[in-house]
Amino acid sequence: MDIISIEQRNPLNAERNDEPGSRARDTQPKTGCWEKLHQSVPQYMLPKELHSVYLEKANCFPPPIFIILISIAELAVFIYYAVWKPQKQWVTLDEGIWNSPLTYRPDHRQEAWRFVSYMFVHAGVEHIVGNLFMQLLVGIPLEMVHKGFEVGMVYMAGVIAGSLASSIFDPFSGLVGASGGVYALLGGYFMNAIVNFREMNPIFRVFRIVIIVFIVGGDFGFALYRRFVAHDNLQVSFVAHLGGIAAGMTIGFVFFSAYNQKLLKDFRFWVCIAGYIVFLFFAVVYNIFISPAP
Repeated sequence: MDIISIEQRNPLNAERNDEPGSRARDTQPKTGCWEKLHQSVPQYMLPKELHSVYLEKANCFPPPIFIILISIAELAVFIYYAVWKPQKQWVTLDEGIWNSPLTYRPDHRQEAWRFVSYMFVHAGVEHIVGNLFMQLLVGIPLEMVHKGFEVGMVYMAGVIAGSLASSIFDPFSGLVGASGGVYALLGGYFMNAIVNFREMNPIFRVFRIVIIVFIVGGDFGFALYRRFVAHDNLQVSFVAHLGGIAAGMTIGFVFFSAYNQKLLKDFRFWVCIAGYIVFLFFAVVYNIFISPAP
């Protein structure tokens, strides 16, 4: 006895199942929760003409390695000074970090690496936790879109601008912490939010600005408290916050707003770079010939 398949009995049904539309419906993947969230983000944050560019750029290839590595390095240095170096308490570090070759000290400013290496040293648990939280919260999403080179350039521009600004406007104080780099990321993010304010979702645009102001105000207020109210033995400058946010609102804004154009063709990029170079030149001359610090 011959076995007759269903397709042989109903050849029309078999032909219907082979239709292109049917095959497309069968092979089309379902959109998961992550994909839906990913596609909805630009609708709340960016103008319509940048939605497709954002969706194309925002991914983990390559992964946000710069922010992760710099955070691990800062945490490792903190643990080293908190655990292996003798301290009265590790909640607020004191002499251990002041004598560190990484800390910026006005009487050792001829050791030029200190203008950068101070970012690895933190003055206590609140200091390191606050900086790591902010730079991971803001830095990882930024690096997923703009990648490590651009985020790294903005971060380091804030670190250097912070130490140089501190050496000019607060010349007798030391400097520790990554606040200059963190504030550069926040400054670029803040300017992007201001420029795209009208194109964003009405509720989200206000919420976004309020969150940034709340974070910056809280951290800056804590820095002022430690400097003028707590009377810590280690007098740490707070001017790096201002230098970092200034770098972020200029260089950071250019990097983080150039979604669909090359930076070398962006006039704003060259204006910001020229201004930054002039500032570097003035700061170097000031520290060599004018600074009242020893």
